[in-house]
Amino acid sequence: MSKKDRHKQKKDLQDKGHKTSKQPDSPMVVSGSAYADGTPLDRVQYLEAKLILKPDRFTSVQSFRDFGKIVKSTAKRLDVGFIEDREAGLRPEVREILFGDTPDFRLYNNAFILRRRISYVDGFPVGDPEIVFKFRHPDEQKAMAMDVRPKIAGKYRIKFKAEALPLKDEVGGYRVLYSHNCQFGISQMHDADRTSMATLVRVFPALAAIKKDDGEKISLVNEGIVEEVLLPLGQLDFGKGVVAKCDIGLWRTRGEHKSLVGEFAFQVKFDRKEDVAEKQKKLAAQFYVTLQEDVQDWLALGVTKTGMVYRLKGNEPQSHE
Repeated sequence: MSKKDRHKQKKDLQDKGHKTSKQPDSPMVVSGSAYADGTPLDRVQYLEAKLILKPDRFTSVQSFRDFGKIVKSTAKRLDVGFIEDREAGLRPEVREILFGDTPDFRLYNNAFILRRRISYVDGFPVGDPEIVFKFRHPDEQKAMAMDVRPKIAGKYRIKFKAEALPLKDEVGGYRVLYSHNCQFGISQMHDADRTSMATLVRVFPALAAIKKDDGEKISLVNEGIVEEVLLPLGQLDFGKGVVAKCDIGLWRTRGEHKSLVGEFAFQVKFDRKEDVAEKQKKLAAQFYVTLQEDVQDWLALGVTKTGMVYRLKGNEPQSHE
């Protein structure tokens, strides 16, 4: 194995998750380049571009594929490569998503999101349910400074994303939110009471600033259980190794099957955003803006998927989104 291959293998293993050798004692940053324990700040390594879509358009899996045809047509017109996913002709994936928060939505109102996600195959849950804890903010430096690492003995994964969304009130531009994420299987968290804020603050020290007392509990946000129906569409090739997986999905309430929101997304991973060539950056941005124009009748502006769940009962918390 070459030195280059060994380096790639090491990176892949790190990306899949790692055991924490030194746990963070505080979410505060003590310098411009490191967290409190001296660990270098996380850097943006993902670009995820999203289009939030009106849910009434999606009445069957064929609706997903129809949208995929528009994506393919837009890509072809701009000389963006498109490689169709072989699973696009199969049944969609189904996942269940739960959001947890205090009754006054203190996590969400302070730009934190806590959710649990589990996949289903043929109607049965499979795999280890995944916990996702994130801090999402329009200010990159604030998102970077927030130490989202969990204090657990098991493995976890950090993802720091720049998330592009359309402008809130018009088609043809974009705004960026920075999402600093931590993900791990629920089996890696051994605390008995996972709904206690005292437990959550031990696991996620970043939440210490918003805890009021040890007796606090979190609960299911708006009593809503989300069913996500997701179909991979393929890969967008912007050239020079900049390849993005894209998919389309629908969120609806479990039980009532009330459709909440659809979403098309594509995601690029890179070692350093500075290394992505300017031509590829411009082409990805051009594709994103042009696709908005091509599907503007589908677009739902000014919302996010998480925001729709928090508004199930008419609530409108301050969301930093």
